[in-house]
Amino acid sequence: MATKQILSLLPGIFYRSPAPDQPPYKSEGDAVAVGDVVGLVEVMKTFHEIKADSAGTLTRFLIDNEDAVMAGQPVAEVAG
Repeated sequence: MATKQILSLLPGIFYRSPAPDQPPYKSEGDAVAVGDVVGLVEVMKTFHEIKADSAGTLTRFLIDNEDAVMAGQPVAEVAG
């Protein structure tokens, strides 16, 4: 089973949910389809979706909610 990484395309702050009072887009162990949103990156008060580019099972997040992320940095892994 191959593991692929989901990368952040922009530097900023990573969020796993659309708002603090809402559930995360995806959790570890969830099925992921191509194009599914797994998180957001905030850049200067603008939010950009991070989408999966492969299908499978989200095995783990590589950074924590509200951590700083760099462009090209892996944020999650998908096995499939």
